[in-house]
Amino acid sequence: MINTNKLKGIIAERGYSQSEVAKMIGITPKTFYEKMKAGVFISDEIDIMINQLKIEDPINIFFAKE
Repeated sequence: MINTNKLKGIIAERGYSQSEVAKMIGITPKTFYEKMKAGVFISDEIDIMINQLKIEDPINIFFAKE
């Protein structure tokens, strides 16, 4: 399960909106919001976010235990 609060924090820290990140990973903003709500992204989307947002500790975000 994805720690969506941490992910939202990183998106904001990097100066992006969630809509911009959605475009970055190739999905619509609506789909992005739905995936955030569900806490699920596919591996390709995760990989793009890790690289584009320069996430240093992805395990604590994308593989978080709630």
